[in-house]
Amino acid sequence: MEHYDVAIVGYGPAGATLAHLLADCGVRTLVLEREGAHYHLPRAVHFDAEVMRTFQWIGIADRMEPKTARHPGMRFVDPDGRLLLDWPRPQGEGPQGWRANYRFHQPDLEDVLRDHMTTRETVTVRTRCDVFHVEERDEDVELRFEDMSCGRIERVRAKYVVGCDGARSLIRRYIESGMEDYGFHERWLVVDVILNRDKPDLGEHSIQYCVPERPATYVRTPGLRRRWEITVLPDEDSNEIARPDRVWELLSGWLRPDEAELERTAVYVFHSLVAEDWRKGRLILAGDACHQTPPFMGQGMCAGTRDVTNLYWKLALICKGMVGGDAAEALLDTYESERKPNAREYIQTAVRLGGLINTAGTEEALRAALPAADGSARMESIMPPIGPGLGVGDRAGRLFGQPRMADGTRMDDLYPHRWVVVAEAGLAKGLELPAGVGLVTTADSNAAEHLSRLGARATVLRPDRYTLGGADTREALDALVARILPDLTQTQQPELV
Repeated sequence: MEHYDVAIVGYGPAGATLAHLLADCGVRTLVLEREGAHYHLPRAVHFDAEVMRTFQWIGIADRMEPKTARHPGMRFVDPDGRLLLDWPRPQGEGPQGWRANYRFHQPDLEDVLRDHMTTRETVTVRTRCDVFHVEERDEDVELRFEDMSCGRIERVRAKYVVGCDGARSLIRRYIESGMEDYGFHERWLVVDVILNRDKPDLGEHSIQYCVPERPATYVRTPGLRRRWEITVLPDEDSNEIARPDRVWELLSGWLRPDEAELERTAVYVFHSLVAEDWRKGRLILAGDACHQTPPFMGQGMCAGTRDVTNLYWKLALICKGMVGGDAAEALLDTYESERKPNAREYIQTAVRLGGLINTAGTEEALRAALPAADGSARMESIMPPIGPGLGVGDRAGRLFGQPRMADGTRMDDLYPHRWVVVAEAGLAKGLELPAGVGLVTTADSNAAEHLSRLGARATVLRPDRYTLGGADTREALDALVARILPDLTQTQQPELV
């Protein structure tokens, strides 16, 4: 029977990204996927700079960037076309070292993720393998699955199993987790088209049409692809409204049938759910398996990527024997305590935006949506901190930017998957660091502007680039450095600590 460090159930973007991250750390990984190939039609259409930074770590950012489209922002308009809310997205390189947001075609991303996986010697990918039984043991987990290419039943064992297996997660059933429900459950028709030629009047911005009778969303995606999401009314039949003639009727305010081809039409029920339990023993959830969001912030896939970037380095430390015993349990406990509040904040914000879209047009909703004297409102992007876990102090758990070194190198290219101290040059003078820990100072980079955003003279960055805390004195910095865990990039496997 084959033994692995980590088995991942599900080979979508979250599962594939986790496999790449674990491979970078030398963790022996198995990926089991029921389908024979990735879904060939559009699904997710947006990711942000934090996700692109993760793609940088696994070596696909430069391949993905040319496949994306510019995203100038989102606008909410009332039935008369009047601006209710403006949500601009900064252009050019931002604090994470990449543009703030990207529009993309999910099959393009999955092609790149899977092609790059062929270079990963420590990852085994098995498609057309349907997992049907999970049995946790003292030292590992046994998985039984059917290889549907030949009908053979197989068994494997892994130290940990991560369910990246979507909203109907089998692994979540074995964890027996309930779901926290934030009250948004609506049917929306999703329509993807390919234009016959460019249609500039559709615009570059995403538009939320806050029309109480039938709210809708327009999204400009790469190339000639465009998307509309349109509310399905309670008395409408899901099959009927997805018929081509009915779809073209709904799109008639934007597009004629001779201007584009329908690529996909589907009715989805958008939910707002967060799993109550993200881990049980050696079983762990990530991505849609542990949270589902309405699409109004474009954060569904982003949240799954944040999950796996929080989780991968903790699993790597444990699987490589650098953290064990009670310390390993405590480290894995921080995954849920840190990620759950962050995911919840994004979902609750999406629910509030959904409420604005559904109710705007009434006098009360307009007063709430238009606080500015000029009749417009602006919204800034949110980046909520992660919840309590490894960090200390009120500056812990913040996503930190990516300084550029004096020669233009991005910090993460210099110190991939490592702990990094970022500090004012004077404060870091003579600082003693554990083996493998990087040091970036204001003398050799543009770290000063990043520290200013944190409001600290120094910080320690975890491998996922969230802050362990902030420091303004040498004593506080020394205390933070003392909390650094082992270097997960080591190839040796030292004794358990």
